[in-house]
Amino acid sequence: MRRQRRAADRRAGAPGGAHVPGAAARGRLRARRYPGPHARGLQGPRRPRRDRRAGRAGAATAVRARAALALAGGGVSALPRKVAVVGAGDIGSGWAALCAGAGWPVTVFDSDAKVVERALHEVPRRARGLVALERAPQGIVERGLLEFHQGRSLLQTVQDADWIIEAISEDLPAKQRLVESIELVAGPEALLTSSSSGLFPDDVFARSRRQDRCLVAHPLNPPELIPLVELVPGTRTAPAALQRALDYLRSLGRMPIVLKKPLPGYVVGRIAAAVWRECIDLVLAGVIDVGDLDRAVSLGPALGWAAAGPHLTYHLGAGAGGVPLFLQRLLTTFEAWWSNLATWQKLEPEQQRGLIQTIEKAYGGKVEMLRAARDRRLSAILRALEQSRTT
Repeated sequence: MRRQRRAADRRAGAPGGAHVPGAAARGRLRARRYPGPHARGLQGPRRPRRDRRAGRAGAATAVRARAALALAGGGVSALPRKVAVVGAGDIGSGWAALCAGAGWPVTVFDSDAKVVERALHEVPRRARGLVALERAPQGIVERGLLEFHQGRSLLQTVQDADWIIEAISEDLPAKQRLVESIELVAGPEALLTSSSSGLFPDDVFARSRRQDRCLVAHPLNPPELIPLVELVPGTRTAPAALQRALDYLRSLGRMPIVLKKPLPGYVVGRIAAAVWRECIDLVLAGVIDVGDLDRAVSLGPALGWAAAGPHLTYHLGAGAGGVPLFLQRLLTTFEAWWSNLATWQKLEPEQQRGLIQTIEKAYGGKVEMLRAARDRRLSAILRALEQSRTT
């Protein structure tokens, strides 16, 4: 069995070392333990079940091969020979862990030496965490970590990278200066994406001389686990650059969505901000405590939305009558609720202190334990979605 795995790994590959499987290996790639970009429940209906031994044999190469499978079937021209992550904080470390976990060469850089030092420990921990959560095979992760490096300078980090990920804090002037600096040393064909969570791409890349290759790719935290990525092209983003970003992300098993136009907070941020404001208001008004509020969301609408999303949830809510019947029955009720929702736009210092106290009272001092538990639940939810049948 091990010889079979080693032989499969030695097959000729695509740029970046991505393994290109033969016909037999492609059957093995569907091993349920390490779902890829075509995972059941997220992308399409269940495929015919293969021999279990073949599935286990393919698991060792599944993450690298899932990218190659996208190459073979999705018209992708190449995978990045190197990914450069500029900004080594939480989001940058998550991007690096995701790419390294897929066996891609990654170099990280940050102007703050302490941030880099922390990332050099955090990225391997998070990448190996994918193994523990059964999101990636150990062999691929360890090979990827052998090609995980610290950039000694911005020049060394980005000059030979095919994909450059900007992941510094949400500071528009700082992002603009960084983009300008990156372009002085980046290769002419490198794709440049910003991890901004709500800035307009035309503003982020205002100083770029090559806006055709630039766009926002906003991940959710933690990026190595949550598959959704918001792609926000600018007015000058070339279709080829958008397609390239889609190809890279799908090869990593991500589920990108493309915004038709930018707006503050994009889509995910606006939904999160609206829901969180109401959650804060309910807690500060003394209606409910923090723990019960979090359970109300995670075991209530969030659970249903994970399976169907809000529009489909309400479309199904009225049975065969669908959303027309739902609106006929409940629109007046919803309108009354909307008129009574929180509308404040600023959280005053006293309110901030009250919110911090209630959250720390509920969860303080247990961050690492809570993070690990959250990651286990996220992984379990993803497996359930991937294994379900959808149309």
